[in-house]
Amino acid sequence: MRVDNIITKLPHLKSISGFKLGTVSAGVKEFGRPDFVMMSLSKGSGIAAIFTRNAFCAAPVFVAKKSLHSHHPTQYLIVNTGNANAGTGCRGVKDAEAICAEVAKCMGAPTESVLPFSTGVIGEYLPLTKLLSAVPLVAANLSEEGWRSAAEGIMTTDTRPKGVSIQKIIPSVNLVKQTICQNESKGSPITITGIAKGSGMIRPDMATMLGFIATDAKVESKMLDRALRLVAAKSFNRITVDGDTSTNDSLVLVATGHSNVVVNEKNFCDFVNCLEILCVTLAKECIRDGEGAKKFVTIKIIGASTDSEARSAAYTVAESPLVKTAIGASDPNWGRILAAVGRATIIDLDIKNVSIAINGEDIVKFGTRAETYSEEIGVCLMQEDDIDICIDLGRGDCKETVWTTDLGHEYVRINAEYRT
Repeated sequence: MRVDNIITKLPHLKSISGFKLGTVSAGVKEFGRPDFVMMSLSKGSGIAAIFTRNAFCAAPVFVAKKSLHSHHPTQYLIVNTGNANAGTGCRGVKDAEAICAEVAKCMGAPTESVLPFSTGVIGEYLPLTKLLSAVPLVAANLSEEGWRSAAEGIMTTDTRPKGVSIQKIIPSVNLVKQTICQNESKGSPITITGIAKGSGMIRPDMATMLGFIATDAKVESKMLDRALRLVAAKSFNRITVDGDTSTNDSLVLVATGHSNVVVNEKNFCDFVNCLEILCVTLAKECIRDGEGAKKFVTIKIIGASTDSEARSAAYTVAESPLVKTAIGASDPNWGRILAAVGRATIIDLDIKNVSIAINGEDIVKFGTRAETYSEEIGVCLMQEDDIDICIDLGRGDCKETVWTTDLGHEYVRINAEYRT
């Protein structure tokens, strides 16, 4: 596991009234490293979650999904790193349930009110005794100021913790009278804070490997779920490091309702816009911290006939090993980009309409090398740390954006040595 060079300089993470976090070292892999996190939700909080679509979903995912749909409101979230508890069969499920039961016993709550999350090595059983022993310790650390420690506690191969807070004024609804406030023109502030971990096995189809977001707005769970899915589609579902999907991907959104802002259909879009800003920021941070990544790459597809066509083209380019290694080596081998576009799922693509630009410079115009392009220009463009590839298919008005990384020796080393 990569634990060196940890960067702890997070932006200030604002506390969310009614949401507490605690972090300890349970010694899942090594003592002294934070690896066990608990989060508590105040009574009446709304919650929504999205999970991996991987058929081999981890035991905690199975347990969390089941408990989330029980008649018991969610009160606690628990997270361990260093061990994914995936590919562990019935024992894995029993272990996840045992930890939930211990938390419930410690906190005086129903077992189904506790949702478990795990991340780390697949195929190994949890060190159950260590985690059970850590429950009262992590419970004692619960605090609304615990975001920074939790951001570090959910890391695995990440080189740095990832978190962001947003405070925005949106049109507000009086919590008591359920009427629009007199100062609606000014609105009221809401705070949203989120943390995430993820730097490899990222091609989520739902979120990132683990993400936890809380807001003090009042949002009922069905509306919260709708908001989460909308923003995930534009953020965590638009990133890829290596094209792999984790067995443990989970994204959770909690609304404590401790502010005086109620989110309803009238101000729903305002809330979603705030949430999307936060999620896009976190998603991009996961890409910037991609395993062995040296470059941040934006793939923009414009001029597509459908959204799905645009996504297919974007991901085909973003996940091409040849494209990614060329970018990693700062090699202006634009032919690899062209070839990737050509094999994307695009019916009856007319290559004469395709144009490609890198960082605003034309590389390909109407299916062939741009007259203004030279190898010298290409070399300069590919030296940049941020690479923006814009591909115009010239066949419609649809567009999509995907964020990815380069691929180099360090990625191979990290994953080759992951278990050793």
